[in-house]
Amino acid sequence: MIKKNWSALLITSIVILLPILAGLFLWNQLPEQLPMHWDVNGQVDGWGSKTFVVVGMPLIMLAAQWLCVLATMADPKQKDHSEKVLQLVFWIIPLLSLVLFAITFAVGLGKQVPVEVILTLFLGFLFTVIGNYMPKCKQNYTIGIKIPWTLNSEQNWNKTHRFAGVTWTIGGIIIMLSGFVGGIWLFMAITLLMVIVPVVYSFVLYRKGI
Repeated sequence: MIKKNWSALLITSIVILLPILAGLFLWNQLPEQLPMHWDVNGQVDGWGSKTFVVVGMPLIMLAAQWLCVLATMADPKQKDHSEKVLQLVFWIIPLLSLVLFAITFAVGLGKQVPVEVILTLFLGFLFTVIGNYMPKCKQNYTIGIKIPWTLNSEQNWNKTHRFAGVTWTIGGIIIMLSGFVGGIWLFMAITLLMVIVPVVYSFVLYRKGI
């Protein structure tokens, strides 16, 4: 399975490492300390050395990418993975890398960046995409809503993921809209509901013998 997707892994790995090239190109313009973390109001509350942020963080994200992909490939049911769902697994971290480092370098260069708005829009968009892919996710041990009731019943798995697909799509759209009003608590509440509601739905199906 990994051989079949080797080109995708190579391309996404290169994308994750692109910020290193951007950082080296901007090296003399960047300050010695760069932002690494922001609070809920979009204010920087964590800093790191230029070397660590430019070189170390992309390497950490690359390691996370390989860990996620290899774990997915090691799934005993990996042959049942939808190709579209696999592509989503391959591209989540690379896209996150591009967005985060674009923000980091822009802030480092003294630009005014509405971090909370950009991240909320990105996460809302990501949740919406995941919601569209959820109904295509077949029963497995690494991707999807992996709770006892879905893993023990293929019918429960399929119904839960169709329901979750709608929930996550709607939730993602609401989260994107919340980015324009700065509603961090709305973001957290919607995200929590997106997690809890499908689990409750799955349990209700289980109680009905599904």
